[in-house]
Amino acid sequence: MKIGILLSGCGVYDGAEIQEAVLTMLAIKESNHDYVCISVDKPQHHVINHTNGEEMNESRNMLVESARIARGEIRNIMQVSPAELDALVIPGGFGSAKNFTKWAFAGPDGEIMPEVKLFIVNLINIGKPIAALCVSPVVLAKALEGSDIHLNMTLGSNAEPSPYDIPAFNAGLEKTGATTTMKTVREVLVDTKYKVVTAPCYMMDANIVAVRNNIKAALAELEMLV
Repeated sequence: MKIGILLSGCGVYDGAEIQEAVLTMLAIKESNHDYVCISVDKPQHHVINHTNGEEMNESRNMLVESARIARGEIRNIMQVSPAELDALVIPGGFGSAKNFTKWAFAGPDGEIMPEVKLFIVNLINIGKPIAALCVSPVVLAKALEGSDIHLNMTLGSNAEPSPYDIPAFNAGLEKTGATTTMKTVREVLVDTKYKVVTAPCYMMDANIVAVRNNIKAALAELEMLV
């Protein structure tokens, strides 16, 4: 199988969550599949100093930054046909809520990048499975908002510690037309009707081993949907 990995930059606070992205690559290869890294050739919303969380006075490009994770093997989303992929994984990171969408600033009322929306809608329309990790279900929610497709997704659970307000995120997803189910970092959620897998990963107060296991579980479910 060839599985796309959609990256929003390089770094949890302003792009793709690097550990989730790399662990996704590892899990795909461990399952004897191939991956292709994909991004958008546009500036990211802003640049964050990851040592102190402060905004930096500079501009960076999502495609160029994502190439750091992909070791230079990156493709422009506009040059990838959904038909050439067997499935897609979207790692988390604030880039999903700052770059691909504006969820971080306007919640469910925030916009989504047109090229990201088109890519996801086309994948769904031709029945290609998608796994959205961590906060990335917000990307799927915005892409399908206003359509007849109402995904069931998870962003985590309030039954265990989380650095985020999971019920508030759920309310936002539901405002777009999705439904939500609480899941811990040891669980994944599969919407079999629309072939969508969601996994909480770092939305929960988790360590890298737990996140690795969560991603492997999500990929295993994704494989069964192809």
